[in-house]
Amino acid sequence: MDAFFASVEQFTRPTVRDRAVLVGGLGPRGTVAGASYQAREYGARSAMPMSEARRRCPVAVILPPRFRLYQAVSRQIFEIVRAASQHVEQVSIDEAFLEPEELTGAPTEVVRDFASRLRAQVHHTVGVTASIGAGSGKQLAKIASGLAKPNGALIVPPEQEGELLASLPVRKLWGIGPITESKLHRIGVRTIGEFAALQPGDVISLLGQAHGIELHRLAQGVDEHPVAERGEAKQVSAETTFDTDITDSGKLTSEVTGMAQAAHRRLVASGRAARTVTVKARDSSFTTISRAETLPSATSDFSALAAAARRLTPVAAPPGTPVRLVGVSYSGLATAEQESLFGNPADEPAADSLRSHAPVETPPAMAAPGTEEMPAPAWRAGDDIHHPEWGHGWVQGAGIGRVTVRFETARTGSGPTRTFTIGDPALSPADPLASLG
Repeated sequence: MDAFFASVEQFTRPTVRDRAVLVGGLGPRGTVAGASYQAREYGARSAMPMSEARRRCPVAVILPPRFRLYQAVSRQIFEIVRAASQHVEQVSIDEAFLEPEELTGAPTEVVRDFASRLRAQVHHTVGVTASIGAGSGKQLAKIASGLAKPNGALIVPPEQEGELLASLPVRKLWGIGPITESKLHRIGVRTIGEFAALQPGDVISLLGQAHGIELHRLAQGVDEHPVAERGEAKQVSAETTFDTDITDSGKLTSEVTGMAQAAHRRLVASGRAARTVTVKARDSSFTTISRAETLPSATSDFSALAAAARRLTPVAAPPGTPVRLVGVSYSGLATAEQESLFGNPADEPAADSLRSHAPVETPPAMAAPGTEEMPAPAWRAGDDIHHPEWGHGWVQGAGIGRVTVRFETARTGSGPTRTFTIGDPALSPADPLASLG
């Protein structure tokens, strides 16, 4: 898919369809999860610190990620992809290798027609664009898809594969990172063609037997990696980096509970249960400590999993430690859930040290009904919002007691904006999926 996260945001928020969009953390330590092609023209890229991306692209619209929405769109895409090919290897939420049996030995034009029809079907059904590369092996197909972006297709006939690979920089080759690239540059090798021309003995002495020979074969166009569905993930996790280091134990416990909940959503979405809970904490000196607890049996019960995470928090990050990052992961995954004879432990004596801290506050949207005074929601730019008269919208800006909302979805086209007081009872948080229309 082309700039997937940013493309989904542009599709579901028509006002920003032709604008530079950056998706990611909004704080000083935030990173870019996705950048639209308009933002990339300014030099902004995924995985770049958000502060740097904003300096490079000051005109960008900054939006928080909506992973639940991206996952929903991804599921639609892969329903189409799996119907188009008997052999699919999903690499990530927005990328896959296909090996359709009807294309075995097919002429270039037949492959090109297949790619055109598949791209058109994805765009018509889902609303975002894809690029497709095709070649005799996975590496060549991957490289071709990158060269075809955005919204294109590149079919590489067998007789042109060597010429295409030869002119590309060595960094394009699978398995070549900055260290290997530096080693090759030191001996004057900068293109894949130059690397392919090296003698095997020279490659081995420079890069080692197994790694060097594998890379050398790929450089020569020999790619025997099969297209095969990957196994299920062995763990699910969630983590966050704080804008400023946290030393307050109560606040840290609250953050860990939030990460436990985020990881739990992924666990439930995968239809599995977990037996082991791990809490990871990174302090201000970048020292990372992980501590784990294994429950008597696998469970998907959030209270049991979160309680274990809270028990582990003061062990992974002793009180007073300045913490810059925390994460929670669940492993020991099982498709069947077995209830323990004695029940999974919740906040038992081991967690007594945590009880002196302030309890985790219930978010405004989840507060119990009947509360006389509800705190005003802390709306932030990009949040999904619902109004009984205007329908679904998203927050364009908030501050000084007011919030401005653009009411639109993927199906409505660019919509009107309205400004409300922050505490307007008619405004409520909305499901991101509603932005699909």
